Amino acid sequence: MRRLGFLINPIAGMGGRVGLKGTDGKLAEALKLGATPIAAAQAGRMLARLRLLVAESVPRIDIAWTACGDSMGVDALAAAGFEHIETVHRPAADSGRDDTLTAARAISEAGVELLIFCGGDGTARDVREGAGAEVPLLGIPSGVKMFSGVFGTTPEHAADIVAEFLSGRLELADADILDLDEESYRRGEWRSKIFGSAKTPFEPVYTQSAKSLIGGASEADAKEDIARFLHDEYADTAGLLLLLGAGSTVEAVGEAFGIDKTLLGIDAVADGKQVGADLNERGILELLDRYEDVRLVVSPIGAQGFVLGRGTQQISPAVIRRIGREGLVVVSTPAKLAATPSLRFDSGDPDLDADLRGDGFLPVVTGYRFSKRVKVAA
Repeated sequence: MRRLGFLINPIAGMGGRVGLKGTDGKLAEALKLGATPIAAAQAGRMLARLRLLVAESVPRIDIAWTACGDSMGVDALAAAGFEHIETVHRPAADSGRDDTLTAARAISEAGVELLIFCGGDGTARDVREGAGAEVPLLGIPSGVKMFSGVFGTTPEHAADIVAEFLSGRLELADADILDLDEESYRRGEWRSKIFGSAKTPFEPVYTQSAKSLIGGASEADAKEDIARFLHDEYADTAGLLLLLGAGSTVEAVGEAFGIDKTLLGIDAVADGKQVGADLNERGILELLDRYEDVRLVVSPIGAQGFVLGRGTQQISPAVIRRIGREGLVVVSTPAKLAATPSLRFDSGDPDLDADLRGDGFLPVVTGYRFSKRVKVAA
């Protein structure tokens, strides 16, 4: 028997589609806006694949789980068909950070080889604080913010990492856990620090890198060139809805169109006017009912390569299907692309992600009338 720990933050990621950029201290508001839980489904995807992998392993791998009770772990394990589950902590009815800290500490003290958690950067921070530095961690991506280096790139890839680790084919590596100030993030300010490091099973394709921040004078010039090109390309197209995603590169595009662009939100321009600011999923869908010709301008996260799905859950599968792959405009400075081996999608719908991948390459605008075909990871 191999002993693993398991913990879910059941509210992780709920604030994304409703435009809250996180759920810390905002659960009631998220629920009022119509947010629904996503963490259990993300954990279920990982566990379903892991159960298949361990059943097919030679020699067969048997797992004994040490988990948090109810919706914070045990329910998902049982639903996936796992047995040999020990409950070390039962969360309160309104589970929160204290439950995560207590459960992580109890799981660590049980002597697990690896503690698997489902959530975002805030959950990673809390699990690391509760479990301590000695227990290796692996995250199933489910939060709004996932810039730390302890996450699998998808829930299925997290399962692949676990199976490879249990088979003795992966080594442990140190990864940074980033602590982002969520209130500042909601105001469009990026204030982050390295909370600490954690050991994690490292596989170069399936484990995401910590977010890379790239700056400098040449970066500013490149962003200006990209913005000027898109303005010249789309400003005079009557009836075109231009949705502008998050990040400083797309912020420069907003400035070229003369709008008050939110750095970390989704904004909209049509016929020379701003028609939406800091939109949530509902607001975007309402605009798509009014406009047929649509372009969505997005930029990948540096080093990680995620184009959709990390920090921009407002751009939901329903939104993406309405826009289509042909409406996607990806922009990036050359320096960011040089530090980003490949592009990735994590919309929450694996079939849609496969459709977005297409032939395995995407054109990326890198300057004024310059673009580059960039590989999209499978």
